[in-house]
Amino acid sequence: MSAPESRFVKACKAQPVDRTPVWFMRQAGRYMAEYRAVRKQYSLIEICKKPQVAAEVTITAAEALGVDAAIVFADLLLPLEVMGLPFHFSAGEGPVIAKPVREQADVTHLRTDCAADLGYVAEAVRLVCKHFGTSLPVIGFCGAPFTLASYMIEGGGSRNYVHTKKMMYSSPAAWDELMRKLVAVVSVYAAEQVRAGADTIQIFDSWVGCLSVEDYRRHVLPRTTELVKLLQETGVPIIYFGTDSATLLPSMKETGAEVVGLDWRIPLDEGWHSVGSGAVQGNLDPVLLFADWKELKSRAEDILRRAAGRPGHIFNLGHGILPETPVENVKALAKFVHEFQLRTGN
Repeated sequence: MSAPESRFVKACKAQPVDRTPVWFMRQAGRYMAEYRAVRKQYSLIEICKKPQVAAEVTITAAEALGVDAAIVFADLLLPLEVMGLPFHFSAGEGPVIAKPVREQADVTHLRTDCAADLGYVAEAVRLVCKHFGTSLPVIGFCGAPFTLASYMIEGGGSRNYVHTKKMMYSSPAAWDELMRKLVAVVSVYAAEQVRAGADTIQIFDSWVGCLSVEDYRRHVLPRTTELVKLLQETGVPIIYFGTDSATLLPSMKETGAEVVGLDWRIPLDEGWHSVGSGAVQGNLDPVLLFADWKELKSRAEDILRRAAGRPGHIFNLGHGILPETPVENVKALAKFVHEFQLRTGN
């Protein structure tokens, strides 16, 4: 770990801190001029695969915003490539997988022995940790088994997840094999980031909100719990985040993750109550960053008041920063969260 005594890591462990730590999902991205300049030279995947560039993008964003943690710049879908499932990004369409996983044979062909080929992400983590030393903690991350599986099966993003649920319901053996293979690859990939110095791992379950509680518990919770336990063996706290997940929060907590991320659809105190013990992260609507400062400040203050200075709150958005977001609002929000805590004496 690079910064085990940081307020961010302490908050992940629900320990008291001098002020609420704040960072933002997708804090390095197209809304920043510095990032847009890098993207003129490299594609998204090229940035990910060039550790020096990925580290530069990570560091630039964290320093510009004045946040309490840096999250390594990488793409959720990188593990698919080493499993034998190539993908590309289509302009305006997001990721596209040419040959989705639909049959048992497709699952059988997926490899689990090449996770080490993703070492460029760990190298980026190492460079970021070297830059910050003990002054700023570094977050590693990976996709959750369900979210990665849904991309693999749908061939990209989806509205109804028909193919994913069809496999889940009709081919449970293929589904479980797919989830097991994802856990095998992703656990090695994320643990390598910790060995490189990451202070925590965030598991993104971006699409899990499409599931009923019953389906989540039956088809997703066992393997996600397995992933969390494997990553906890590295000794760092685990953050588990999903969107549209208000109904799933008590079940998500059963994974054992130290921190559960809350999206903006549930008030922070209600979400925390649903989670029960431990720490929570969230949960401002990212679109509020487009509002005038008075409204943005008011809504951020409401979240902080709902947290009530209780140990274990990490301020964040309810999902990632959007491309056209005014960067000055992001900086002002980070500053406000810090000063609010100082004003209230926490």
